[in-house]
Amino acid sequence: MIFLRPLWLALALSISLSLVHAEYVCSVTDQRTRYYRRQNLAIPTVLPGNWTSQGCYTDLVNNTRTLGAAQTAGSGNNASSCIAFCNAKGFVYAGTEFSDECYCDNQLHFGIPAPATDCNMACSGNPLEQCGAGGRLNLYWSGIPPPPPPSTAAKIGNWSSLGCYKDNVAGLGRSLTVGMAVTNNSNEVCTAACFEAGYPLSGTEFTDECYCGNTIANGGVPAAASDCNMLCAGNTEEFCGGPNRLNVYNYTGTDLPLQNLGNGNSGSVFPVTSGLSGNFSYAGCYVDNAFGRILVFSQGGNPNNTIQSCVTTCASQNYIIAGTEFADECYCGNTLVEDALIAADSTCNMGCAGNTTQACGGPNRVSVYTSTGNVTILPVPSPLQTGLPTNWKYKGCLREPANGAKALPYKIVWPTNNTALACVEQCAAFGYPASGVEFGQECYCGDQMDPVTNSAIFGAESECNLPCPGDPVSLCGAGNRLNYYEYNGTMNLWNTPDNIGQYEFFVPGVVVPLIATLGINNKVTFLEKAGTGFPNSTGAYELDLTLVSNFSATWREMHVKSDVFCAGSVILPDKAGRQINVGGWSLESTFGLRLYAPSGSDGVNGTTDWEEDYPALSLQRGRWYPTAAILSNGSVLVIGGETGSNASPQPNLEILPKPPGGDTVVELDWLARTDPNNLYPFVLVLPSKRLFVGYWNEARILDPVTFDTYKVLPNIPGAVNDFLAGRTYPLEGSAMLLPQRAPYTDPLRVLICGGSTIGAGDALDNCVSIAPEDSNPTWELERMPSKRVLTCMVGLPDGTYLIANGATQGVAGFGLANDPNLNAVLYDPTKPLGQRFSILNNTIVARMYHSELTLLPDGRVLVSGSDPQTDNPDGTVKYPEEFRIEVYVPPYLNQGFRPPEFGVSVTDWSYGGKYTITNVKLYQGTIASLRISLLSASSSTHGNSMGARTIFPAFTCSGTTCTITAPPNSGVSPPAWHQLFILDGPTPSHSKWVRIGGDPAQLGNWPDIPGFTLPGV
Repeated sequence: MIFLRPLWLALALSISLSLVHAEYVCSVTDQRTRYYRRQNLAIPTVLPGNWTSQGCYTDLVNNTRTLGAAQTAGSGNNASSCIAFCNAKGFVYAGTEFSDECYCDNQLHFGIPAPATDCNMACSGNPLEQCGAGGRLNLYWSGIPPPPPPSTAAKIGNWSSLGCYKDNVAGLGRSLTVGMAVTNNSNEVCTAACFEAGYPLSGTEFTDECYCGNTIANGGVPAAASDCNMLCAGNTEEFCGGPNRLNVYNYTGTDLPLQNLGNGNSGSVFPVTSGLSGNFSYAGCYVDNAFGRILVFSQGGNPNNTIQSCVTTCASQNYIIAGTEFADECYCGNTLVEDALIAADSTCNMGCAGNTTQACGGPNRVSVYTSTGNVTILPVPSPLQTGLPTNWKYKGCLREPANGAKALPYKIVWPTNNTALACVEQCAAFGYPASGVEFGQECYCGDQMDPVTNSAIFGAESECNLPCPGDPVSLCGAGNRLNYYEYNGTMNLWNTPDNIGQYEFFVPGVVVPLIATLGINNKVTFLEKAGTGFPNSTGAYELDLTLVSNFSATWREMHVKSDVFCAGSVILPDKAGRQINVGGWSLESTFGLRLYAPSGSDGVNGTTDWEEDYPALSLQRGRWYPTAAILSNGSVLVIGGETGSNASPQPNLEILPKPPGGDTVVELDWLARTDPNNLYPFVLVLPSKRLFVGYWNEARILDPVTFDTYKVLPNIPGAVNDFLAGRTYPLEGSAMLLPQRAPYTDPLRVLICGGSTIGAGDALDNCVSIAPEDSNPTWELERMPSKRVLTCMVGLPDGTYLIANGATQGVAGFGLANDPNLNAVLYDPTKPLGQRFSILNNTIVARMYHSELTLLPDGRVLVSGSDPQTDNPDGTVKYPEEFRIEVYVPPYLNQGFRPPEFGVSVTDWSYGGKYTITNVKLYQGTIASLRISLLSASSSTHGNSMGARTIFPAFTCSGTTCTITAPPNSGVSPPAWHQLFILDGPTPSHSKWVRIGGDPAQLGNWPDIPGFTLPGV
């Protein structure tokens, strides 16, 4: 029947749903759905004791930690673990940063409140909880008033402060030459130790180090008081120097005892020359910090440190060199670096903290042990400038911005194997032309404008002085310093054509669709979930594309019996081209099987409706977020999903019609393992008739009969700094088969675009493609012009792909994405890799969660839906339910050319058969430039166009008649209905429907039960 609405409603719709942004106010907004699949990154509301969140704060302002008294990091980091760590150490502030970092202090140093959205990284120990970001802290306070800020006492008894002094000036050695092994270091502890040893000068450095002397030696001179900014390990209310900075005190009394000459220990110390595990033996005393640290891998301070414990620690990590320094420090490596110099054994004169008879180095001295009997010494490292990938150049030592931002946005941490070369190669592989290495183990990637935008400047080359752990002869920056590299040339050529197509308002809507399907009657069916749209919505409507100027006639009301929320759909190859919808939201809906046979014609409404009868016809397993696909034998595969709303996984597949016998469901352990990041998996039939399946960040090929794994493919590349980023719901990208062209000898490629990261929801800015049936299948990555999650992609008649809709941040689900991507992009696989994207036009309509693209018969693209249910902090709607329907006019229709025309009489094609089209009329080119394409019928939801395929068949022409050779088999073209287009130069015709491959599974005779109309085969 014709769908009618009251005149006032039709008028209101035609006004309020125009393409002008206007606030839509209606009582329906109070009935917003309560279905929530995933949670936003959140700050915990329940915290230990009286701790409370203070919000998001800046860090590293003026290169100073907002919380700098203590820190830890690890894979289990979250607010509770960080608070416990800080609380145990007596601090009143705790902060989480960059996912896995935790900081503590009793004072805030330069940090100020930042926008809450700046703290957008997920905790390593809880992917649903905020843990800051780069240069941003989630700050927590215990409720205890902070103590007075740390200071430097002017006097400690008879000791008077001389201020802050430089240490190890130009690598000449310690300004105070006698190191003291102390615990819980403070200025009081250190001055007491120096007094007992008879020294008139005392100095604390780097939190936990204590030095004594008779004079200030080796060029030590006063430094700015602010340089001594590290808190004492044993007293966080006072400063204990800094990196190569000493808080120095002078004894002014007259009762100084006689000096205990040597090393701060009461007796002599000796190297350990026998009895060590793993063939370790003493290799000598070496100078440290003459040019830099001579061993790269620090094991931290240990109050029980001995030669045996350090050797055991290094051997357990497969290092061949162990070194002890300053009594309690242990270092490991496979070589000595920084041109290490041998020193007299007598200068390694500090007793080990755990055994004072053993020599554990000294100030700037390392007692070195080796398991091979040899020690390899590498030269002073320098920036890597040779052997770089083509067109990459070293640019200099770059200082991180003083405002707490990062010069480059994407951080990777490789603690043991970072190199400048590996970092450059990683950045290049993901399309980033700027690369930098910092603090030894950190790699950063970005664009060449990022350092400029973030106010990073170059410093002296000497400021970058840390060796790379994976290449100790090369430099990997320093603290807040990057050895910086750039690509010299154009890495990503994003085309900006003059003709960019355009968005156009098409028709006011009556539905907020989550499933859109072009039927073989050239009408578009829409399905929406319960609770969406108008209160009296039936959830199913059909749009006549030829009647959009007549609102009351263009929409036809239809009906479904159960909730199709997050079901899957595909078009059957039976005579009627029925649409099948499988699964749903909860309870019996998840078992739903719904069938619709399109009827009517252009300008004439159909009379058929959705047919459904549970439990007479149902799936064997309930499914929410399943994928449906037509196999090469014509049957229907239904795979994956969950058992219901936010329920357990459904990691299996089943076939329709159900095969004879009992339970025929096939369990899939790889789906069980990857839940919940594998929903709506990508399923594509390959030329061998095997199945490509893409899910989360994995892919494999299945046997089409047994569904056993035929081949596991390489993991799908994700983000440059997160290999766990994914492509399927809820990380939601979109996948397509690239065009197949007669004679079908080229390997078929799969294209996947967009996606997101777990927790932080950092949308991906790349597409990847693979030829699964190559002998050595490898993913190729191409960087897109912008980030995109909730991606929609549709094949066009000319073999290109329109990419649109989505967001630049977030994941799929209600309220879980922000910053809509309003730009459309064209992907042309015939162009060279790295040059395939063209930036097209923009819309003003946010199309996010539950939006779709649908190819229309005239070559335009229908743009529909969006149901993000995202609110502003004050509760007002940020991104509304979107009724407006647009079309995108691709560039090939935006030139004013008249479309070509043709006729076809035989529309049921067999594989390999030859079929004639007649009355071919071209208005720009000639028959010699004619192209013909076949685009298989598909149904789209959540960016997954189930059944989509593009084929360019062989054909010959004589005059105005052309003979097309149908695809050769059901691997190249599984049984399906197709839109047949001809192209005059760039301009496509209106399509006509043909069926290829028939109905080998005899779906047209199924289901043979009352209540269902069978079209036959």
